[in-house]
Amino acid sequence: MKQQQSGFTLIELVVVIVILGILAATALPRFVDFKSDAAQAAVEGVAGGLASASSINYAARAMNKTVTPASLSGSAGQVCTTAALGPLLTTGALPAGYDVSGTGDCDDGAITCSVTEPSSSATATAGLTCYN
Repeated sequence: MKQQQSGFTLIELVVVIVILGILAATALPRFVDFKSDAAQAAVEGVAGGLASASSINYAARAMNKTVTPASLSGSAGQVCTTAALGPLLTTGALPAGYDVSGTGDCDDGAITCSVTEPSSSATATAGLTCYN
């Protein structure tokens, strides 16, 4: 009787390894740049949080509620600062390492501030509703 052997031949194993290598080489560039994408998403999240908090602050002021800060009014140099915007967030401050800047003033009722995270060079903008 002839014994039947089962298993893969060396050629079959080499072909599978080559195919996996080709797939890995084509998929790798998609996963290399996740750090900058994550940093950009984090900055956009902080900017969105500031925009939402600004809208809530404006709505509370419009209903004559006492909220902190008392108002968002003045030039961008006064409004788009960590000291002015930090208290709007539930944590009471911007996350460490984030900077806020802007131009213009609140005379038209709104202002745009830029939120940056300097270590990753990620930037996003937040539209803030000013209370005059």
